[in-house]
Amino acid sequence: MTELLAPAGSISSAYAAINSGADAIYLGLKSFSARASADNFGNDELKSLCRYAHALGVRVHVALNTLVKQAELSTFIESAISAHNAGADAIIIQDIFLGKYLKATYPQIHLHLSTQAGVNNVYGAYLAKVYGFDRVILARETPFEEIKKIAKIIQTEVFIQGALCTCFSGQCYLSSFAGGNSGNRGRCKQPCRKLYSIDRQGFGERAYALSLSDLSVGEDILKFVDAGVYSFKIEGRMRRPEYVSAAVKYYRSILDGHPKDESLSALKRTYNRGNYTKGLAFGQDKTFISRAVQGHIGEFCGIIKVIDGKYVCHSTMQCAQGDAFKILRGGKEVCGATYSGHAKNGFYLSSGTRLLNGDKVFITTDARLNVRLLEGKKLRRITVSVKVASGKNLSAVIDGREYLSQHVAERAVSRAICREDISKCFSKVDTYPFEVSFADIEISGEPFVPVSLLNEFRRQTYAEYFDGISKSAYSPIDSVLPLPKIERGDKNCRTAVIARDFSVVHADIAIYKPDNYLNVDCGKISVFKGEKYLYVPPYMNGEVLDSLADVLSAFDGIYCDGYWAVEFCRRHNKSLFAGSGFNIANSISLSQFTAQYVALSKELTFSEAQPLVDYNTFYLSAGDIKVMDLIYCPFGKTCKTCDKRPVYTLTDESGRAFPMRRYKTDRCAFELYNCASLVAPQDFTGKLIDCTLSDAVAVTALSDNAVALKNYFKNYTSGHSNSPVL
Repeated sequence: MTELLAPAGSISSAYAAINSGADAIYLGLKSFSARASADNFGNDELKSLCRYAHALGVRVHVALNTLVKQAELSTFIESAISAHNAGADAIIIQDIFLGKYLKATYPQIHLHLSTQAGVNNVYGAYLAKVYGFDRVILARETPFEEIKKIAKIIQTEVFIQGALCTCFSGQCYLSSFAGGNSGNRGRCKQPCRKLYSIDRQGFGERAYALSLSDLSVGEDILKFVDAGVYSFKIEGRMRRPEYVSAAVKYYRSILDGHPKDESLSALKRTYNRGNYTKGLAFGQDKTFISRAVQGHIGEFCGIIKVIDGKYVCHSTMQCAQGDAFKILRGGKEVCGATYSGHAKNGFYLSSGTRLLNGDKVFITTDARLNVRLLEGKKLRRITVSVKVASGKNLSAVIDGREYLSQHVAERAVSRAICREDISKCFSKVDTYPFEVSFADIEISGEPFVPVSLLNEFRRQTYAEYFDGISKSAYSPIDSVLPLPKIERGDKNCRTAVIARDFSVVHADIAIYKPDNYLNVDCGKISVFKGEKYLYVPPYMNGEVLDSLADVLSAFDGIYCDGYWAVEFCRRHNKSLFAGSGFNIANSISLSQFTAQYVALSKELTFSEAQPLVDYNTFYLSAGDIKVMDLIYCPFGKTCKTCDKRPVYTLTDESGRAFPMRRYKTDRCAFELYNCASLVAPQDFTGKLIDCTLSDAVAVTALSDNAVALKNYFKNYTSGHSNSPVL
């Protein structure tokens, strides 16, 4: 059994998904949605949509998948309960620890762990299952072989279509630190879609250096089916209903065993960034990064020929008034164009920019197609039997359920009711999505029923039947329990330092960050006298992760930004330093797991962090600010010509320079750092200092002196210490 899951960023998209054949839809509420700019839904809208969807056998998943701050806890819990009581079949949550609390407190709720939780290995899958989640939505970077393992542990959902985030799921802070809008809070401004240059030969020209093509696995979805994946997710809560319809119809045709070329064509015309990629599950390909085109490229339809000063697109495609196009020259976008009339062997285009012979034309809006995609309506087929007898209540049976009228049929004085009267009446379905057929219409005793009473009985019958088939399958939650009071311990006065060499660094806790995880050089930390932790990236799986067991004996534990590390450390009997990428932002989440040390979210202000501090908490106070983990090669795997430098510089259009560090696992992976270093000295809890790229000796020596640190770094920021993220 499988589920085709479609986005519903608006009510129109929800109906488009349902009518096109989706098994389930997912949507956001007005708050706590990772797509805050989508239309999203109020509680009454959600309740109405759930009833409609359930009547047609379609499930509704509600995304409350943003990070929750302490002051928002009550509202978040109430939102989750309201969504459940409105009929949501599942709640999608990013914070695995907040989810654990919800499930333990309100066991009726069904939880799905968001892709933002970064599950990419079996440890994350096991942890989610133990915490009460029914499903994991895998990180888009998860390789196919790992997906097969995870699907044997817990119900699994994978992305098959739509936009790809350039950063590893849940670990992107570029929008947050570069612009004050947090992707983890649903307000990403997509700085990854901007123009950048990289200081490597062949990449110095500005391009969309971090902008990925859209994912489209196509018929490889069947490989996921064979791997045991249950749910197939189409991304796109910010996209139009026509796109939702086209995507659902395309994959519906494949899953039903009847793939259609025209379905793929329709999908390309509604939205196609970069001519698609199969994604990292099937191996990075040459179309993974869309360096030349950032937005919708559409479907190729022909070549420009300039004839008598007019632009003719030579094409076999039938286009019409209202169609729009994008013009590419040398692989780069030149301008847009519109249809202006039929021409021999093609059609004329109108453009405010001069076009040249050989320019390529892509159709981005097909007006007639858009109308066709939203035509048609999914209906529930019902079989109706009606009995009318004089002296008795009217009876209607729908799919085995019997309904009786409040009125008794009288014996006719003149004209008795006939079969045609009944079938004509019950063929009217009002606003209900029913397709009616009749099993039997039985009339006895020459009864008379006024038209008004027959219509009233039909409305009553259909209303009761709809109510019965549209109810939630889950029991409601009657009351909201008060939030638990959590006592805090003594203040932590330790200093923990992240660095790549601890030969001469002094701190209480060393977090050693290797450059090569295939050959961890423990000698760089052997002389350190304090506690030792191995920094493990949030994306780690397969043989590389297994191989770390051989070096763990040299460390007290691991530092990691991925939730899966909780289970990994438990199995290997090692201490955990939960990194700032755990995004701990409230007291409930902090109380739901055990770790030796916990770095609070780096998106918290001083005032937001202080109520959470404990004897084992830390706050990122100085040094480098990691804003992205890139689990792919930004150079398109041009390995033969690569200079393999350890650090590159990504420069935006404003001249801001973002260091990009390379490290080695089973592939080259990269970390992107903020353009300004962090200076945020504090004394309310332990200090976490990141010196991945900085001089650890100098920075730790100055860590309590804000003026000295500012003079040292020159280019610095106080981060979010005093500036709340949106």
